Amino acid sequence: MKTISKILFTIFIACTAISNAQNNPIEVTVTGDGAPIILLSGFATNGNEVWQTTVDELSKTHKCHVINYAGFAGMKPIEFPWLPKVLTNIEDYIKEKQLKKPVIIGHSLGGTLGIKLASNPDLNISRLLIVDALPATGALLFPDFKPETLQYESPYNQQMLGMDEAAFAQMAMGMAAGMTSNTIGQEQIIKWMKTTDRKTFVYAYTDYLKFDMREGLKQINIPVTILGAGKPYGEEMAKANYTKQYQNLSDYNLVMNADSAHFIMMDQPKWFMEQLNLFLK
Repeated sequence: MKTISKILFTIFIACTAISNAQNNPIEVTVTGDGAPIILLSGFATNGNEVWQTTVDELSKTHKCHVINYAGFAGMKPIEFPWLPKVLTNIEDYIKEKQLKKPVIIGHSLGGTLGIKLASNPDLNISRLLIVDALPATGALLFPDFKPETLQYESPYNQQMLGMDEAAFAQMAMGMAAGMTSNTIGQEQIIKWMKTTDRKTFVYAYTDYLKFDMREGLKQINIPVTILGAGKPYGEEMAKANYTKQYQNLSDYNLVMNADSAHFIMMDQPKWFMEQLNLFLK
């Protein structure tokens, strides 16, 4: 009897491992018809909800491809490393769907991913809109930034993994309040964070901090617009950070909104759509 139980348990574990291995690094929602636009959302978000208003407008004239990432906001997680698999699958999607000269719109993490995609000439990206994102977020947070020094099994990561639900929810509330002044938007951000797989939240963020595309900027020669948020540190400091991090990008248009926090599409929706339409025209 024990032998049969052991065999059944082994089969169960094997099937679970296969199922997890087959989880997709991305899921794509396609809306509308016309020239392709790829929309990449930020860390621990639901892309369909982040871009809903944007897609409602753009899908009248374009085919919108909204990317959702494994492990975020209720999506099933994948085995690590997270970031290389997500990037590879986005690249494969563009090639398999034969998207011709797609436009990329990326917010936060999505903007950084957009830089990577735009630096790949094989993808033939036509233009890039970056929404409050940097090529190397880790370099902003750590003065002596070296990607190889950031470890997955760090004391901070262990603390995050061990945090109970109440403490994590409290942290999410504080983070959401700094990302937007829109109260409905804050509730969405909190929900997304709380429904994100905890290990993905921790280890994928380490992936994000280790990611450095500053040298890759030299490979980009398409139109690039950056929409920057002035809050919470002020427009001048934000401008200085952008100028420093994007110095390897030969030509770009930086447009600041002094009254917006990180989620510009939530804080300044009318201004955001105006800038988006100008960018597409």
